[in-house]
Amino acid sequence: MKQVKVYSTPTCPWCRKAKEYLQNKGIQFENCDVSSDRAKADEMVKLTGQMGVPVIVIDKEIIIGFDTAKIDKLLS
Repeated sequence: MKQVKVYSTPTCPWCRKAKEYLQNKGIQFENCDVSSDRAKADEMVKLTGQMGVPVIVIDKEIIIGFDTAKIDKLLS
């Protein structure tokens, strides 16, 4: 099973769409709320060099933004 982590904020509509998409596919993921967890926010910036969300990490591959084609490719 692939390890999936979603860096998000509660107010981000694309973050909500990304998490709903993963849930609808039955994919378990760790949600990292970067608005309330400074360590996770720092971790995300180290990975991507930016503050934009959502950031989805599947195993060690990074997807910036909500990109269903990339998500599906990495999950297959």
